[in-house]
Amino acid sequence: MMLNFFDQFMSPVLLGIPLIALALLLPWILFPNPAARWINNRLITLQGWSISQTTHQLFTPLNQGGHKWATLLISLMIFLISLNLLGLLPYTFTPTTQLSLNMAFAVPLWLATVIVGLRNQPTIALGHLLPEGTPLPLIPVLIIIETISLFIRPLALGVRLTANLTAGHLLIQLIATAVFVLLPLMPTVAILTASVLFLLTLLEVAVAMIQAYVFILLLSLYLQENV
Repeated sequence: MMLNFFDQFMSPVLLGIPLIALALLLPWILFPNPAARWINNRLITLQGWSISQTTHQLFTPLNQGGHKWATLLISLMIFLISLNLLGLLPYTFTPTTQLSLNMAFAVPLWLATVIVGLRNQPTIALGHLLPEGTPLPLIPVLIIIETISLFIRPLALGVRLTANLTAGHLLIQLIATAVFVLLPLMPTVAILTASVLFLLTLLEVAVAMIQAYVFILLLSLYLQENV
């Protein structure tokens, strides 16, 4: 029987019920809630410091109107990081490898930034479609190109996150399969391959966190153009 490496990206089903909803709800349970005390423990303090520094770095270039988005985007970043990291555990499912889920995050938020720009500053928002000083014959072509690039943004957000996580999971599974096959035949080569697998796993941990950060960073840049 041929092994299908893409089976790991299928949503698990129990009694005919897809368990993707459970995978989406679980990360919120793992984060500790601040207590009513004046001094919290080290974990909550570290969590609050990390969130504060990330928020400061992402939203410093934005004006006061863009700061209203901080809670939404930072919560989404933490959520994506949690899903990506939990998906690296054995016998787990990674919802962010599904393009439909990532597009469900990307399209509404991108559309919201566009609507905010058209509502608050329509002249500047539409001015992005045509750079200043464009020769007259190139105006229709540039408007079409800029419009296409505008509508490609949410697709690029979703595909980037999906492709990076899917490629990493496939590579880990391929190398892990090679280790199990080579172990009885060539133990030395299998050990070297296992060390490569360990380094790749560390790399995937970094990729899981970086891709969630890049997702929110690009959304903040889109927001910066429209507020």
